[in-house]
Amino acid sequence: MSNISLIIEERPHDIGNFMVGRLLPFRGKRTVGPFIFLDHMGPACMSEYQNIDIPPHPHIGLSTLTYLFEGSIMHRDSLGVEMEIKPGQVNWMTAGKGIVHSERTPDYLRTSDKMLHGLQIWVAMPKDLETMEPSFYHASENEIPAWENDGVSYKLIAGTAFGHESPVPVYSKLFLLELKSTAEKTIKIGHELFGEVAIYILEGSIENEGISYEPKRILVAKQDELCEFTLKENSTIYIFGGEPFPEERFIYWNFVSSSKEAIEEAKTQWKEQTFPKIPGETEFVPLPT
Repeated sequence: MSNISLIIEERPHDIGNFMVGRLLPFRGKRTVGPFIFLDHMGPACMSEYQNIDIPPHPHIGLSTLTYLFEGSIMHRDSLGVEMEIKPGQVNWMTAGKGIVHSERTPDYLRTSDKMLHGLQIWVAMPKDLETMEPSFYHASENEIPAWENDGVSYKLIAGTAFGHESPVPVYSKLFLLELKSTAEKTIKIGHELFGEVAIYILEGSIENEGISYEPKRILVAKQDELCEFTLKENSTIYIFGGEPFPEERFIYWNFVSSSKEAIEEAKTQWKEQTFPKIPGETEFVPLPT
């Protein structure tokens, strides 16, 4: 009997001047552990006149995780952080009580052809930390734990798993793992993971109980024991999840909270432009109507 309870396919979503594949939230599964949002960006080949320009916009009650496979994004925020993220690196921004950031193509790439491909993820915060002070953390590629087991390459992008711990400062029990293999391999995970578990297939395919699953979809496990599955040749997958929170999380636009009142307050603050400002930025994304 298969341990797959739900299959979620990417749905196209316009985030301004860029189309992404939205995976979470999904009507049949709002969250996987504390993971509340997952977008697959690209792969997109952009010409010299096409650039990513997402003006200043606010967040509350979550941490954002950006992980790129190709390309580059310049992050600027209301803490004064200006950080370019490149492939294999992690940008982890904790909104807490409120932060504003922008995401743009770096200046040196704006007049040349370029690629962009990666993941944008939101992680909900524990109720008692939802209004903490905002913060930002950048992890270089060589800081991310990486190892090989039976010909399969592993990276622990965030959280804890298999006796490893990522330096990314998460606030609850979670994991985000990358698995790559050039040859067909049997993956046996068993009870190594915890809470809710899902697999995102980026490229290649996996086989479980005689059924083959193709890219650009999430497979949600019925229980944390994934048992075993076959990772087909030239495949890359992401296993993510963790302990779910006891309280429901509400989402409106870029705001996540266990309190509807907190979201209403954030909406008012953004309308009145009382959120902190990004140094040197004057544009902003209006509140959706």
